[in-house]
Amino acid sequence: MTAAAATGRLPKLGAALLASGHKFPRELAVPAQRASSLPEKVLQFGEGNFLRAFVDWMFARINRRGSFGGRVVAVQPIAAGMARQINAQDGLYTLLLRGLQDGRIVEQREIVAAVSRCVDPYADFDAYIACAANPDLRYVVSNTTEAGIKTDPADALDARPCPSFPGKLTQLLYARFQHFSGAADRGLVMLPCELIERNGDALARTVVETARKWNLPDAFLAWVDAACLFTNTLVDRIVTGYPKDEVAELSAQLGYEDDLLVTGEIFHSWVIESKRPLDAELPFVAAGLDVTWTADMTPYRERKVRILNGAHTMTVLAAYLAGKETVRECMDDPLIRTYMRHGLQEEILPTLTLPRADLEAFANSVTERFSNPFIKHYLLSISLNSVSKYKARILGSVLDYKRTQGGLPPRLTFALAALFAFYRGSEIRDGALIGRRDGADYRIQDDVAVLQAFRDAWQAAGERPSRDACLTLVRRLLTRADFWGQDLTTALPGFDTAVAQHLADIVTDGVRAALERVA
Repeated sequence: MTAAAATGRLPKLGAALLASGHKFPRELAVPAQRASSLPEKVLQFGEGNFLRAFVDWMFARINRRGSFGGRVVAVQPIAAGMARQINAQDGLYTLLLRGLQDGRIVEQREIVAAVSRCVDPYADFDAYIACAANPDLRYVVSNTTEAGIKTDPADALDARPCPSFPGKLTQLLYARFQHFSGAADRGLVMLPCELIERNGDALARTVVETARKWNLPDAFLAWVDAACLFTNTLVDRIVTGYPKDEVAELSAQLGYEDDLLVTGEIFHSWVIESKRPLDAELPFVAAGLDVTWTADMTPYRERKVRILNGAHTMTVLAAYLAGKETVRECMDDPLIRTYMRHGLQEEILPTLTLPRADLEAFANSVTERFSNPFIKHYLLSISLNSVSKYKARILGSVLDYKRTQGGLPPRLTFALAALFAFYRGSEIRDGALIGRRDGADYRIQDDVAVLQAFRDAWQAAGERPSRDACLTLVRRLLTRADFWGQDLTTALPGFDTAVAQHLADIVTDGVRAALERVA
């Protein structure tokens, strides 16, 4: 019996625990000891839950197969971060993946050993910049949020460190360029994971902008252009993070404590657009991972935006008005589930260019993900900024459907009517338009101009709007090219009448009765 067992205390996860002969649960995948001696091939800006449950997990998988042979050194991207906690556990953490696959609940547990350490450049800038001289370094991964790929006026070559991510990266690249005398084979491959369109192109622009601002030599700019590679990527996995409500039970099951325990869904997808082939040196596909290498990620981005995000946006507002609170509740309701499925199969998939079998498989994975019993995704959280979301996620499908099919997609048209009904309110309070459902207030959050336009339109329509009043309201809002990118009353003839008909049905008979007519 160990001392920890004798006292009733659980040991902490770390390298010492792996080497101690501790008896781990049989269902837990435990890394081999040799993983701790692998060279650092990846520099990762970001140490949060997503990267550890997505990218680092993938590197651990190809290490397990013996086909990569490298580890990740994480960089804390802001002054407050997790470097101390990660180093206290020698980079080790437990990943718990849970979800549905082919209708069955699947659970995977493993200790991930891909991370060697975490550097805090704010506390030890020299340790950070020393990474530039590592001859084994080959890849740069990042997830610094959507706002991360932006420069900062305070960025300077002699800052310790620059406040912005592009500034820090430019410092590192220039140090590497100098250390290796501009050697062409010492360039780095950037794999950004920020959720912005063409993230690699955006990162390359900010690095060049920063280098020019600092008056760095033209030879460095030429080296960045020729020796370095900026890929565009599209990432997809829901990571639910540290399971604070379950941690005591999970710790007892695992037999140790883990301050970095992270949970996520089974589903994962990483699409990487690269100008040069990388699949041989990053053998993710051979390891059975859902990684797609492509010369053009556009159709894959459209697939994700229109199917995954579009299914959310077409469903959640109507479902909330129908009394639902979470995505899982939507999937448990036969009417709402049928509405979503028919919208996907009959109105969204026909507008996309990838092979139908690929689209069907992705759509089926979406409905399974929405049904995941381990994820509680609140509809009101998804409802934020729904006007811009409808424009980005659904309007393209409506326009393409009208162009190819000759008519209007009834469910995607209904989805806009549900949005108009959800955005019904007469008072803006604390930055939100206040709606009412079953006698209780809810907050509608969007840009101020959007909230004011909907407030004014509903006030003009009156407390009990007629069908004519609904049509006037719809036309008034559809002409707002600043909301939709164009005047939809002219771009889509008949769209205003169809949306207004659905809206009148919702106002008169309730959203559920209106849903039954289109599902």
